[in-house]
Amino acid sequence: MSERGLSRRRYLTTVGGAAVTLSVAGCSGNDSSNGDERTITAGTAPGFPPFEMKEGGELVGFDVDLLTAVVEQTDYTLSGWEEFKFDSLTPALLNNNIDVIAAGLTIGPDRDENIDFSDPYYSSDQAIVVRSDGSFSPGSLPDLADRTVGAQKGTTGESTVQDELVGDEITENQYNAYGNYVLAIQDLENGNVDAVVIDVPVANSFAANRPVEVAFVYETGEKFGFGVREGDEARQSALNEGLGTVRESGTYEELTQKWFGE
Repeated sequence: MSERGLSRRRYLTTVGGAAVTLSVAGCSGNDSSNGDERTITAGTAPGFPPFEMKEGGELVGFDVDLLTAVVEQTDYTLSGWEEFKFDSLTPALLNNNIDVIAAGLTIGPDRDENIDFSDPYYSSDQAIVVRSDGSFSPGSLPDLADRTVGAQKGTTGESTVQDELVGDEITENQYNAYGNYVLAIQDLENGNVDAVVIDVPVANSFAANRPVEVAFVYETGEKFGFGVREGDEARQSALNEGLGTVRESGTYEELTQKWFGE
């Protein structure tokens, strides 16, 4: 596939698309040390459109479609999905409750100390989102000084707030952490926070459907990958091979068109 799947120009024009019906499996307990186990139980955190969200009670999104397509190109079987809060995904993986994290997970040195990743499948930056009917229109991080800012717990958005804003532009009390971005955006709409820091494609998804807008983009150059347990080389290799096949076949381009409109 072309490198457009890793560009920063992913903008959502529709959150539509056919729902993918998935059976939600119970805790798998799949141990990667068992070489005869050829199943994958995936974990995700809905509330991160268009990567993963619930529509009509069904789990849908780019990550859902992509992982499904990738696993179909391997000799593994996708046995189902488990849903968690974002910051509970890594513990679930380490406890063998799931085998793969598919949740817009940024590859980074801190996470890489505990888990391994597939090859990157998407790139993003952080967007600063504000109310579209409000008077607050920041153009850079210093403009957020003395404002209340929200982000989702355990995300790169939270890292951006903690590393770039707390202690310099805002106090710890001016930062609001949320279990998912739907709650953060709702608080933004209700005037309880002045801005939310969130991945660009997710920000555009909310902006297309809610009275919020992207004020500016803070470049981080982060890349998303599927998370696997350290030492689970069999699943890691299978995912990488599946990603390559999905890209070469044109399926990746079809999915980016479906979920991001490009």
